[in-house]
Amino acid sequence: REHLAAKGLGLHNDLQNESSIVGNFPTVLMMRDFGTPDQIAEWMPGFLDGSRRLAFGLTEPNHGSDATFLETTAVADGDSWVINGTKRWNSGLHHATHDIIFARTSGEPGPATGITAFLVPVDSVGFTVEHFWWTFNMPTDHAEVTMRDVRVGPEAVFGEVDHGLDLAQHFVHENRIRQAASSLGAAQHCIDGAVAYANERVTWGKPLSRNQGIQFPLVELHTEAAMLRQLIRQTAWMLDREHHLEVTHLVAMCNYRANRLACDAADRAMQTCGGMGYSRHMPFEHIYRHHRRYRITEGSEEIQMRKVAQQLFNIGR
Repeated sequence: REHLAAKGLGLHNDLQNESSIVGNFPTVLMMRDFGTPDQIAEWMPGFLDGSRRLAFGLTEPNHGSDATFLETTAVADGDSWVINGTKRWNSGLHHATHDIIFARTSGEPGPATGITAFLVPVDSVGFTVEHFWWTFNMPTDHAEVTMRDVRVGPEAVFGEVDHGLDLAQHFVHENRIRQAASSLGAAQHCIDGAVAYANERVTWGKPLSRNQGIQFPLVELHTEAAMLRQLIRQTAWMLDREHHLEVTHLVAMCNYRANRLACDAADRAMQTCGGMGYSRHMPFEHIYRHHRRYRITEGSEEIQMRKVAQQLFNIGR
């Protein structure tokens, strides 16, 4: 992802819909690790041939970072579950066949236990996509969803009842390290583009790059990119060998620093390249618009820093 993003915009690494020739399949890993044998047999072939596609419904109008207070409920009714609630920024519903809906099944709002994940068909009676949100990055695949007495069978339970947030953690850790790698590559592309422009642009009879006011901000960004590259690769290596919760603080470090770096690098590239950098004839404004959302999605910067603080100060361990 880092390598492809560093090459700039293109079908090899399309920022608008997050497609890439290097796939990102957190839902496949969730099914591998949490699915029942019957679910795995049914879903894995569908993931590969495109007949099964999952969206992700955790955030709600009144609850984002505080997901343990979500208001969507699922009540057992015989062998079925009846789901009621609303989801916001429900990712992937423009093409999904099913939605992973997180709903409280027991207990009071607040505790992490008591929330269950369900595989809900998007054509279920009572399941309504109200609209897709427009954002800074223009049209998105993030929907507003309402569920009114949506009934699903026992086969829809994904993972262990009352432990659905285990799946959510698995999902976001995979996405956070992927985002970090993509953001690092995008940042390096912006830095390299700004350097190339500064070397070619002549002002007052000399290349723009001869000015330390141009050099030093790009040097700072280039140095941070080099340091982050090592941390991201080490953390990805560790994720392949250890449980993700053992390295959650490192994933958080990678995520919030790389996403911020991409925005800083895109902004500096626009400033270095002046009017052309701000225009859509260069890629920097598009990169900024896309990567700015990563400082909010999959856990905001503040949530990522809180995770690091919990490990650093031994809080809640």
